[in-house]
Amino acid sequence: MNEIATRGSAESVDAIDPNEHLSESARRRIRESVPASTRRAYAGDWSRFTLWCIDNQRSYLPATAATLAEYVSHLADEDKASSTIERAMAAITVAHATADLPPPNTRAARAALRRHRAELASAGRGLRKAKAVTITTLRAMVDTLDIATIAGVRDRALIVVGFALGARRSELAALNIADLAFTDDGLQVTIRRSKTDKESRGRTTALPYTSRPATCPVRTMQAWLDALAARRETSGPVFRRIDRHGNLGRAPHGRGESSGRITGQAVAIIVRRTALRAGLDAASAFSGHSLRRGFATETHRQGKNPLRIARHGGWKDGSATLAGYIEDADQWEDNALTDVGL
Repeated sequence: MNEIATRGSAESVDAIDPNEHLSESARRRIRESVPASTRRAYAGDWSRFTLWCIDNQRSYLPATAATLAEYVSHLADEDKASSTIERAMAAITVAHATADLPPPNTRAARAALRRHRAELASAGRGLRKAKAVTITTLRAMVDTLDIATIAGVRDRALIVVGFALGARRSELAALNIADLAFTDDGLQVTIRRSKTDKESRGRTTALPYTSRPATCPVRTMQAWLDALAARRETSGPVFRRIDRHGNLGRAPHGRGESSGRITGQAVAIIVRRTALRAGLDAASAFSGHSLRRGFATETHRQGKNPLRIARHGGWKDGSATLAGYIEDADQWEDNALTDVGL
């Protein structure tokens, strides 16, 4: 019996084409090539799609072009944002690729999505842009923070350094203490991976000392690291969760990393919460992306070289997104109607 089992096992192994086989380590790396936050979002999108298909007696794997278009229309009927629908379509495409199946044709679905965008625009609900954090805004936000508390020290460092780096919220959340190097001139921050850095080459950005201690990225980061060191935390993530009692660590419901690392969503919450405390107009329009947008806007207004701005903040050369930020900043300063004699 053992001989039969052994022979059967060997035969089944022989039946596997080695040219088509992926080891578990290869599968893991392919899986982890997508950021964890994106994987979680895609998993939720896929789960909602499969449930909808079951309720409507449709096949979800493989899904047809008609099913995808109908689902997009369903999400539009539910008043979902166009970006949410785009992500759902991406999740469905990825699920098919993972299953080695051709994805459904997206032509009809994209036509439905274009019409949904037009309907949103007609209703005055077009693309929402994060409000830029200006230098004046940044100072007002920092002034509201109680740096006698550990949360106040963390939030100040996160907001100031986030602005100074022009960083994405995911980049801030991913920072480790080992990524920081202090020099006589300031602070060097290594961003090891970013949205546009698919090859994980990384970039190192230099942050100099600035004139105001409360908004100096070097001093505020050093103060935060000193607060961590006082709690015997000298390695691991830079920005960590803090409970209402001032304790560092993992969320009580167990979600998140055991190290207590904050999430990109937490960065957005901290920025919005601080803007509300500062009594800023349209505070709900502020988000984690406001720091990055504000960096681009303010450095451009000061006449900095666009290439240097792009390299500092990790935008691709010729980035349309960065160009859009600069165009928004110039709409009054360099207006086409200025001094034309009207």
